[in-house]
Amino acid sequence: MIPNSNSRLIRFLQEDLAISASSIAIALRHCEQDPGPLPMVLWQYGLVTLEQLDRIFDWQETA
Repeated sequence: MIPNSNSRLIRFLQEDLAISASSIAIALRHCEQDPGPLPMVLWQYGLVTLEQLDRIFDWQETA
């Protein structure tokens, strides 16, 4: 199950950054095995670019 704090982030990733649901699912599975911030896991596995990661952090600061 997706924690409520991640649901808004996931919506942002899909709607604003066009990150695929499968990429997000991969990152969430990795978070279950090795807990860490979802944006960093997405970046570590090459699922988002550094520019997208920066946009995610900017969004998190204002959300």
